[in-house]
Amino acid sequence: MAEPYPSPTCPATAPVIRTIAMPADTNPEGDIFGGWLMSQMDLAGATLAFDLAKGRCATVAVSEITFLNPVSVGDEVSLFAEILAVGRTSIRVAVEAWRRRRDASEAHQVTKGVFVYVAIDNERRPRPVTA
Repeated sequence: MAEPYPSPTCPATAPVIRTIAMPADTNPEGDIFGGWLMSQMDLAGATLAFDLAKGRCATVAVSEITFLNPVSVGDEVSLFAEILAVGRTSIRVAVEAWRRRRDASEAHQVTKGVFVYVAIDNERRPRPVTA
């Protein structure tokens, strides 16, 4: 099946998360829910934010999210993340999702977006990022 949008080159770094899209993750049309994919992206971005902030972070914004290609049941989904900016309490992370069909070796980008996290303390109040 041809890709509706051409894919750039898959990142050469190790993915933050790699998972398999399962039947429970589908919408009524049989494709994987965009919300499931966004949750996987949020987990990947939050992993980098947590590591940098050395503690708990809350997702406060998602922007520039683009769904480029569908994900099917059984596809291997790899999530790549990169820190874009660090503020006093916030961290901006670019996240890309790539899928590889089980019967193929080539990966295709399916989603990309920017997630913003705020480091929070035990009372869930913003705290400085301790980099």
